[in-house]
Amino acid sequence: MHNQQNQQNSQGPMHPNMQTGMVGQQLNHGGHEVFDVHEVLSGAIGTLDLFTLLRPHVQDPELLNILDRQYQFTLNEYNTTVDCFKSGQDPAVPTQSYKMNQENDFVYGLKPTQPKKPLQSVNEITDACISGMMLGSVKAGASAKAMAACEVTNPVVRRVLADSVPNCIEMAYELSIYQNKHHYYQVPQLNQQDMQQLLHAYAPGQMPNLNTPH
Repeated sequence: MHNQQNQQNSQGPMHPNMQTGMVGQQLNHGGHEVFDVHEVLSGAIGTLDLFTLLRPHVQDPELLNILDRQYQFTLNEYNTTVDCFKSGQDPAVPTQSYKMNQENDFVYGLKPTQPKKPLQSVNEITDACISGMMLGSVKAGASAKAMAACEVTNPVVRRVLADSVPNCIEMAYELSIYQNKHHYYQVPQLNQQDMQQLLHAYAPGQMPNLNTPH
């Protein structure tokens, strides 16, 4: 009887704030996770608000189409994340895959352009400015979601965040192609000799023989 009591005491009393794995799904979140998901959701709202503010200033119908499609997709994805974050369970609307309309063609090389500088007034805003701000926002979303997914303990929220990272990457790629096509975003290249050297700077690895004695 004494030994049993010692064994029970050795385990120590459970702290009132400690939760076991048998908590309700709604509370199945860690502290780091909650803070990081808040950052993701706040960033998504920032992107949506930015797109709303920029929309009246868009001149190019093609860019307007990209903005509207990305806004609708981001809004749906935001609602999905909010749903599973609140419930801890599968969301009513699962994560979708964003499909861009652009071709995958990039124009390489630099052409002379005027130096960029901050706007002096809203009247100076152009499609180059708008697409650049959109690109920066979705790239920030990709980084925030990837970092948050590594901190999440809830399996549903982790999967939703991880699945949404490729969508941010796809939207960023679509915007970068649009910018490149209109010469807003130029892509330099190395000379052929340097390119070849760097392309062949790494060789495939092989699994070592772990049974070989040291």
